[in-house]
Amino acid sequence: MIDEIKVKDLDAARFIDEQIAAVKAEVGDGTAINALSGGVDSSVVTMLGHRALGKRLRTVFVQNGIMREGESERVVAAFRKLGVEVEVVEASGEFFAALRGLVDPEEKREAVTQTFYRKVFGRIVRECGAKHLLQGTILTDVDETVAGIKRQHNVFAQLGIDPEKAFGYRIIEPLIRLRKDGVRAVGRALGLPEEIFARIPFPGPALAARVIGEASPERIALVRRATVVVERILGAAPVFQYMAILHEDRVTGMRDGKRDFGHQIEIRCWDSVDARSAAPTRLPWETLERLSSEVLREVPGVVSVTYNIAPKPPSTIEAV
Repeated sequence: MIDEIKVKDLDAARFIDEQIAAVKAEVGDGTAINALSGGVDSSVVTMLGHRALGKRLRTVFVQNGIMREGESERVVAAFRKLGVEVEVVEASGEFFAALRGLVDPEEKREAVTQTFYRKVFGRIVRECGAKHLLQGTILTDVDETVAGIKRQHNVFAQLGIDPEKAFGYRIIEPLIRLRKDGVRAVGRALGLPEEIFARIPFPGPALAARVIGEASPERIALVRRATVVVERILGAAPVFQYMAILHEDRVTGMRDGKRDFGHQIEIRCWDSVDARSAAPTRLPWETLERLSSEVLREVPGVVSVTYNIAPKPPSTIEAV
């Protein structure tokens, strides 16, 4: 059982010192790699790793084809300002090949996991000789996986999986005793800019977690465009998370007086502290109308926009 550090008990400066020391002790004189997505968890781990290892940590952004618009450029630029060079690895074809034909949520998550850890990072590890991967697993990831709610792509030991045997390298998880509010506190103490440590959560399977049904390149492109609209309108809202979700079934609509059998986008916006429970945000009607009109105008083929009002539980924050 993992001993949780609650945010009220967290001494962020002490935690940082302890984790830097732990990473140094684990890696020794060797090298390590870390995956940076630009989310708060991976960003905090990146800064902890670079303080511990300096140039002996190779930071990689995997361009998997299922990220938000402009994500790699934004992440590379932000971390260059912090003195961290980020290598972008193109792997879109591998991820879409793994996702082809899959509609079951757990099968999709497993496909992303295996492609990420076994194929892409397995290859990078072999090329550079690293023996360790630093990643931003947090306690909520573990809880949801062990409880069978959903398989988080970054949880292994708690499922009886030895990453060293499965993938050829050991995994270091500096944040595994924290929840999201604690990670944000550590990010602030590390000196990360607010636009990074306060950024809304984004799932490990990326936009594949926001497509119900097959996550094909075409369907990812649709939800990516809807995500641009939702993040533009809700970006300044004081909420925990917001997202657009593409449904699998098409619905009947009308355009220019004719039937249009088109796509449906569901919008979710959440109030929460640590993601264990959440309530739908009571957005003003004018905001909902703007979301609907701009999604309908800017996302090709969409004829229906809905807003989720079910709390977690029984709902979950992400749809997949």
